[in-house]
Amino acid sequence: MKQPIFTGSGVAIVTPFNNETVDLNTMGRLLDFQLECGTDAIIVCGTTGEASTMTYWERMRTIEYCVEYVAGRVPVIAGAGSNSTENTIALARDAERAGADGLLLVTPYYNKASQQGLIRHYTVTADAVHSPIILYNVPSRTGVNILPETYAALSTHPNINGTKEASGNLSNVQRTRNLCPDDFYIWSGNDDETVPICVLGGVGVISVVANLLPKQMHTLAQLCLDEEFTAAGNLQLRLKDLCDAMFCDVNPIPVKTALNLMGRQAGSLRLPLCPPSEENLARIRATLQQYELLPA
Repeated sequence: MKQPIFTGSGVAIVTPFNNETVDLNTMGRLLDFQLECGTDAIIVCGTTGEASTMTYWERMRTIEYCVEYVAGRVPVIAGAGSNSTENTIALARDAERAGADGLLLVTPYYNKASQQGLIRHYTVTADAVHSPIILYNVPSRTGVNILPETYAALSTHPNINGTKEASGNLSNVQRTRNLCPDDFYIWSGNDDETVPICVLGGVGVISVVANLLPKQMHTLAQLCLDEEFTAAGNLQLRLKDLCDAMFCDVNPIPVKTALNLMGRQAGSLRLPLCPPSEENLARIRATLQQYELLPA
């Protein structure tokens, strides 16, 4: 039986950029914050990490750095998805060579592959590596949704560990859980759906909000794993305003802005992402104030 790559709260960590490239010293400080606060896994070079704006060299160096810095204290899972199967395999193999404990593979974007195309894409990629793979379903960004029946077809592959579900479709999550074996694991891809997905058999969350509140997101996921769902639900509700504020603009614009306002320097955004509007900036600032996250 396959074991989950991790359980609990994994942070979809931001990538701090300076004027030239990735600021690895700042990345180290962000990693320290996560590890000190009990984060259960580091997910690097994903959507929140702006991987699509990074060069191939930057991606691999950042993965290598995180693996070296974390030094086995928690799993490091590397985003290695692409809309080309050939590129996905190359990224996955190189992330594996860089020492990543697992791989996060988004559905091929723009191409809008059929369900059969998704099965072939993921199967060929999983055959090409040895590391456990988390599929990543985020149709709002990619234009394609992984159906429960497709999950069922992929779930028996020994290298496919489960999925990060960010479709917002809890009905499909239920059907996926019913169709797939117990060792096909589901992580919430939306912070505000952590409890509902865990109630349906999920094993945690890959979290944006954990960049700001790693300890609280770890607690939320652990309450779910301990089946303390009343307490988990209450905490989920207390975090709801912050979850919403972190998606008032395109991710990771709000969370990087918030980190900078908190004094936890996250660097600049890379075009085509840009700073938030004055309205959204005011909302982010007010929400941070509400949660007492602004420096005195």
